[in-house]
Amino acid sequence: MPYATALDGVRIGYQVSGEGQPLILLAGQSNNHTWWDPILADFSSACRTITLDWRGTGISDKPDEVYSTPGFAEDVVAVLDELDLPTAHVYGTSMGGRVAQWVAINHPERVDALVLGCTSPGPAHGYERSAEIRRALADPVQGGRVLVDLMYTPQWRAANPGPYPVLGDRDMPPYAKGRHLVASNKHEAWDRLPDIIAPTLILHGSEDIFSPVANAKVLGDRIPDSRAEIIQGARHAYFHEFQAVASPLVLSFLADRPHSPTR
Repeated sequence: MPYATALDGVRIGYQVSGEGQPLILLAGQSNNHTWWDPILADFSSACRTITLDWRGTGISDKPDEVYSTPGFAEDVVAVLDELDLPTAHVYGTSMGGRVAQWVAINHPERVDALVLGCTSPGPAHGYERSAEIRRALADPVQGGRVLVDLMYTPQWRAANPGPYPVLGDRDMPPYAKGRHLVASNKHEAWDRLPDIIAPTLILHGSEDIFSPVANAKVLGDRIPDSRAEIIQGARHAYFHEFQAVASPLVLSFLADRPHSPTR
């Protein structure tokens, strides 16, 4: 497996498939690249598609130290550097969407187009899940069941019994899960969102209460040259359950914004 080396020497595992415009996909909190497995072919059939394992997950190194969404963004840039890609399209979902914000903010010259899925600007100005949901997720008995319910509709689960790829990296050390949780909870990009210059598509499920759908409008109002699309009936894992709607939206958006290797 190939690795990129981050600024602090941590090795970040990554994967590449397909040909065409480069697109890097960023997974949610405490997940590795397998988050994208069910829909990867949608993108690798049209793009040179790059996934990665966050530090603390998958084949990447797992240092027991402070993680942050701006720090994760530097890991993303390290992967682009390793692949000698001056620019790429960036698509992040959930915590990956928070990280994608920082890639576009701190490295505007590296991002051709930005897609932010089921994410938020941070707790100060965004909408957070309820205290009741937080307590339920923390319950060792019911937390797993609650998470699945937040991701997918009951009807879809009945027809698709799993396993589901978005429920976390089971091999993560407990300390790394804690580090991811803190990094995502401390994300706060509000003041810098107007600095994003990449054309931006914002996607969200209408029934998402894990990262409430109201965040889509907040981000859309704050980021210049952006538009929001709400996928009706979808919960947090809109990109998987509503693949037939979400993937074409993303691919159409990216096709209209070609890769600029000399940007």
